[in-house]
Amino acid sequence: MTKALNAGLRQAMLNDPKVILMGEDIGPLGGVFRVTEGLIKEFGDKRVLDTPLAESGIIGTAIGLAMRGFRPVCEIQFDGFVFPGFDQITSQLARMRNRHEGGLIMPVVIRIPYGGHIGSVEHHQESPEAYFAHTPGLRVVSPSNPHDAYWMMQQAIESNDPVIFFEPKSRYWPKGEVVYAESGIPLHASRVVRTGSDVTVVGHGAMVSVLLQAAEIAATEGITLEVIDLRSISPIDFGPILASVEKTGRLVVAQEAAGFVSVGSEIAATVAERAYYSLEAPVLRVSGFDTPFPPAAVETHFLPSPDRILEAVDRALAY
Repeated sequence: MTKALNAGLRQAMLNDPKVILMGEDIGPLGGVFRVTEGLIKEFGDKRVLDTPLAESGIIGTAIGLAMRGFRPVCEIQFDGFVFPGFDQITSQLARMRNRHEGGLIMPVVIRIPYGGHIGSVEHHQESPEAYFAHTPGLRVVSPSNPHDAYWMMQQAIESNDPVIFFEPKSRYWPKGEVVYAESGIPLHASRVVRTGSDVTVVGHGAMVSVLLQAAEIAATEGITLEVIDLRSISPIDFGPILASVEKTGRLVVAQEAAGFVSVGSEIAATVAERAYYSLEAPVLRVSGFDTPFPPAAVETHFLPSPDRILEAVDRALAY
């Protein structure tokens, strides 16, 4: 995924000279995760900007640049570092188009590596996507594989609305095919990545791979899970989810983030509202616990595993 994101950024910069990159250590170092590696050599330090350690300043500067016709892409080094820039994102960036009644575009992309599974400390493994999905005026997306990463990055940069681009850091290194000819799917579309008939399971980012592992295990027991990759967190494409629930009658929603007032909560509520007569069991949620992210030594107990997914599947099937 790191290489796919790098290729997507490079293509966007080739397509539009107004695309610029901003962030801490993204220049000669290429970013902590090397997503921007080599881009400063190709495009120069006027388009790949190493910034001070000041997230509020990064976002505020990007807003000003967007108002003057640029398409800035900001890197937040780790998920927990976004909060110094939170006021600029929610009080200014998200509201600008509405303030100008649509007359001003705000094409800013904010890249945020997020999530666990890398054995790090707090502020480095968090999943704050619900804060931004709750904020009107922001688009929020998260790819789960290299192909989506390549295309969704370019689609996000082309958007005239601000996009919060969550990159699941535990998926940075696993390989996957990228089809360069076409994306095959719009930015905000959810997608069925494995068909099944017994239970629908939904997740985004790194959780998709966990759901696919659970589906493999369930298949050995004669249970077929339909796995849906959410891809977009705001807006959510409910069409494939509702169609799947109408078929299976059961839904399990999984996420790394804490469960209370979360993306999973919204999916559960919407499905209960719009597919009530199709449900054969309550919508069940599997999530991180409602605590701060724990020390790395016990993160495996905090993060949803295939076993926790399958336990929820068993409960859904027991109704």
